[in-house]
Amino acid sequence: MTELLFYHLQRRAPESVLPALLEKSLERGWRAVVQASSDERVDALDAHLWTYRDESFLPHGTDRDGLAAEHPVVLTVRDHNPNGAAVRFLIDRAPVPADAASYARIVVMFDGEDDEALAGARLLWREKKAEGFDVTYWQCDDRGRWQKRG
Repeated sequence: MTELLFYHLQRRAPESVLPALLEKSLERGWRAVVQASSDERVDALDAHLWTYRDESFLPHGTDRDGLAAEHPVVLTVRDHNPNGAAVRFLIDRAPVPADAASYARIVVMFDGEDDEALAGARLLWREKKAEGFDVTYWQCDDRGRWQKRG
């Protein structure tokens, strides 16, 4: 059964959270695909994942570079799965893909300080729970650690 994890971001952009979650996915042997809202956003994430830490980088590419099937992490604006990923990250209100049940895990990141994004996440939670997905809600505590809330 596909897990849907809802990550409630407060005072944090996806760029500050995404690298660690992608690293954990790769440690588990999972390939990942990250779906953003625009090509410009994909380009910004692409640059960020090469430079977010001085001592290392996160191996990745975009679906436009012609090598998507070879990358452990692919950035895209489309709802396809070009690298056979087990986990999919949705940012910037990217929609859950039609083939959602084919993933082990889908991570929905939303801005908890944006009323429209929060309402959309609540609606999506109810819909996906009713469809039988295993849904959980995660929120960051005061010390910056993610806590499962539901």
